Amino acid sequence: MEPVIFTIFGVSIRWYSLLILIGIIIGIFLVMKEAKKFNLNQDTIFNMCFYAIIIGIIGARLYYVLFNISYYRYNLIEIFEIWNGGLAIHGGIIAGAITIYIYAKKHKINFMRLLDILVPSVILAQAIGRWGNFFNSEAHGFATTLNALQKMYIPSFIIKGMYIDGIYYLPTFYFESLWCTLGFIILLIIRHLKYVKVGTTTALYLMWYSFGRFFIEAWRTDSLMFGGFKIAQIVSVILFISSLIYLIYIYRQGKYANLYNDINKGRVN
Repeated sequence: MEPVIFTIFGVSIRWYSLLILIGIIIGIFLVMKEAKKFNLNQDTIFNMCFYAIIIGIIGARLYYVLFNISYYRYNLIEIFEIWNGGLAIHGGIIAGAITIYIYAKKHKINFMRLLDILVPSVILAQAIGRWGNFFNSEAHGFATTLNALQKMYIPSFIIKGMYIDGIYYLPTFYFESLWCTLGFIILLIIRHLKYVKVGTTTALYLMWYSFGRFFIEAWRTDSLMFGGFKIAQIVSVILFISSLIYLIYIYRQGKYANLYNDINKGRVN
C-alpha cells in the first residue's frame, strides 16, 4: 500500500498520521459528551485529553524505542520519525494513565470514573489507528497464501494490500481493529447498565483488549521481544489477571455502592 496520501510543499501527508488524528478527534468528542453528563468542566477535560494524548504518544514511542534500542542507538534521528510507525499501545496506556491520574488529583475528579469515561474512546481510536499499519505495510502476521486469506472472508482490498514483496501476509492489524471495534460497542452497552460500578468499564477494557491482543500477537512477526518472549503477551497476561482481580473486588461491595451512573458522584468528596 502507498503510505503517503499526498505531498504539499515538500511535506508528505501520511495515512498513518491522518488515521491517528481521526481517532483522536472522534475520541475527544465522545469523552466530552460523556463528561458533560457528570457536569465536569469541559475546559478541564479537554486540556486533560490534550496532554494525555501528547504524553501518551511520547510514551508509546519511548516504549517502542527502548525495546528496539539496539537499532535506534545507531539511528538516533529515526526516533522522532513516528509517521513511519512504531508506537506501542502499552507504552501509551501507561503514560496516558499517569497523566490522567495527575489531572484527576489536581482537579479532585474521581480517577476511576474518569478512566471509565475515557476507555471506550481509547479502544475506538485503537481500532481506527490500526488501519495506519495497513498503509505502512506493518504489524502484519506470518506469510500465508491467497487461498487461505480468501477462505477467511477478508475483503479483497485488504488481501491485495497484504501482498508485500511477492508474499501474502496475515492481516493481524485487521483482526485487531475488528476486535477493538466490537469491544467499543460492548463497553458502551455495559457502561449504560443501571448497576454498573465505577471501574467496571476500565477493567473490562483492559481484559477485552488484553485477551484479543495475546492471541493476535502470537501471529505477528514484528513483536517487541524480551528474553525470548513477546512483551505484548507478557503485559497482556498481567493486565488481564490484575483487571479480573480488581473487577471481583469492586463487585464484592454492595449492589448500590459506587455506581458509575450516579451523576452526583463525578467529583471526589
